[in-house]
Amino acid sequence: MTVPEIAKLGHFGLVSTDLEKSLWFFKEILGLEETEEKDGVHYLRAWGDFEHHTMTLRQGEEAKLDHIAWRTKKPEDVEAFAQLLEEAGTEITWNEEGIEAGQGKAFRFKMPSGHTLELYYEMEKTLADPKSRSVLKNQSHRSWARGVSPRRIDHVNLLSSLPANQLSDFLMEKLGFKMRECVEAPDGSLVGAWLSVTPLVHDIAISFDPNAASTNEIHHVSYWLDNAQDLLRAADILKENGIFFKGPGKHGISQAMYIYAIDPGSGLRVEIFTNGYLIFEPDWEPIVWTLDEMDIGFTYWGDQMDASTENNPTIKA
Repeated sequence: MTVPEIAKLGHFGLVSTDLEKSLWFFKEILGLEETEEKDGVHYLRAWGDFEHHTMTLRQGEEAKLDHIAWRTKKPEDVEAFAQLLEEAGTEITWNEEGIEAGQGKAFRFKMPSGHTLELYYEMEKTLADPKSRSVLKNQSHRSWARGVSPRRIDHVNLLSSLPANQLSDFLMEKLGFKMRECVEAPDGSLVGAWLSVTPLVHDIAISFDPNAASTNEIHHVSYWLDNAQDLLRAADILKENGIFFKGPGKHGISQAMYIYAIDPGSGLRVEIFTNGYLIFEPDWEPIVWTLDEMDIGFTYWGDQMDASTENNPTIKA
């Protein structure tokens, strides 16, 4: 039996308690494009994203990230993953085609922490509206149409009151993720883990905080900018529009530059992200950091943003 594989991060689903504010933030300030609205759900993507959407947004009584979706490498990998997960005792729920606009058959399941993941393969490569379509055939929308204008979705960072290795072990053993960097406590447990299935340093990260509100919180989602100058431009746009943010700064882990901004409608933290490095070595050994090295690891320089929730509230996932 061929081992199934995940190709990339696909999208996430956000529930906001103030849909109007969240739409303003993601469309006008962040600059995402709306592919369509169906049954109260808004489907958004960045100007360089090719799939129908990289996020969904809807109104709800509680702000939360209701799922994180991953695209498999082959159509048959969806069924193969479902079989492997069920054999390992993980309960799965199938979402038939049409439940989520643009997407084919998929299934959802929970990590040991309670975070909901989704696996799919089929997704429409929707053409942009003629008014926003780029003249470049290898680009979906015109760049810099409005707001910060990130190119694409980049990664998600989960937060849990469970040690990070409990979640990272599940991702590696059941879904084929590779450990790229991690932070190790003196007892050998992990307080942070950065994993990927692509050459990115992380498609997903795990942050541990014993004081987190639950085992299944979301620290942030991230969209990608092309360079550091774009990040400085983003800071001006956020400031001019009264959006709270931390940064700019540079991580030691991943070597990327960042700004963290808060969606005023849901409270979700969004990381605007650029630079960093790529991994092409097939024999990559994880970079291991210790707790006393975190002054370099989390914030190499710049406006400090640590992994703690004490001064950085999170929302449920």
